[in-house]
Amino acid sequence: MSIGLPQRETNPELPSRVTIYEVGPRDGLQNEKAVVPAAVKAEFIRRLAAAGLETIETTSFVPPAWVPQLADAREVLADLGDLGRGPRRPVLVPNERGLDDALEAGVGAVAIFGSATETFARKNLNRTVAESLDMFAPVVARAKDAGLWVRAYVSMCFGDPWEGPVPIGQVADVAQRLMDLGADQLSLGDTIGTGTTGHVSRLLDALDARGIGTDQIGVHFHDTYGQALANTMTALRHGVTVVDSSTGGLGGCPYAKSATGNLATEDLVWALDGAGVQTGVDLAALVETSVWMAGHLGRPSPSGVVRALAGG
Repeated sequence: MSIGLPQRETNPELPSRVTIYEVGPRDGLQNEKAVVPAAVKAEFIRRLAAAGLETIETTSFVPPAWVPQLADAREVLADLGDLGRGPRRPVLVPNERGLDDALEAGVGAVAIFGSATETFARKNLNRTVAESLDMFAPVVARAKDAGLWVRAYVSMCFGDPWEGPVPIGQVADVAQRLMDLGADQLSLGDTIGTGTTGHVSRLLDALDARGIGTDQIGVHFHDTYGQALANTMTALRHGVTVVDSSTGGLGGCPYAKSATGNLATEDLVWALDGAGVQTGVDLAALVETSVWMAGHLGRPSPSGVVRALAGG
């Protein structure tokens, strides 16, 4: 596929390199109505890796009743072999049982998924925020003892569909408690996509005041209101260098119906390439992968860059 590239004008306000944390195989596919076969998921991950994406969240060890689309985690990882292991191939685990499954599969990294709000904590984990933190404590401790890299997600950082605006101090409290458990990285989730640039700046400043610097933070924006890329660029200007995105803009959240797709990896790469920021990603290969996956899903990619470059 022969595609154009953006005119490159280096932006000195941005970091020279950004790590893309690809969530398409996990967060992207978990909300699809159709169950994608394990072999297709494994091939999706292989294609993403071949396109230059170094960090790929591959799957989730959650009970099949919760997320049936990812019930084949063991099969996917078995298909991938060594490509599915190591610190650059995290899997989501909700509790110690999930960690047991992940360790048995030989993974090198795990992620836990907390909430900044009580309502979402109960809907997602059937626990209060405090109870969920108590549940995560042994997961993180055991994972670190086993030599695994650990990421902590905080959802509903910029708004909650049931509780409305979420105080920045409340988000910072939960974030600090998660990092105090021993997590290596914190991902700030705009689960329903209501965040704006000023809100992003204020939250990052609040976390910095708690001793959680941008070198420990990733950002995870959904594009419900078209703000994901603007919010991401704001975070990068603050020094963040890890950005969550999903190839083709796949994703959402099965427990928050107002959450639409993630920031599309192609849209992110186009913007960063134009600003002279290195990602190591081959945009043409990524677009081909999105078109390929869209064919398996039976619908076109929502990514603007994919539509522009692939002609549909």
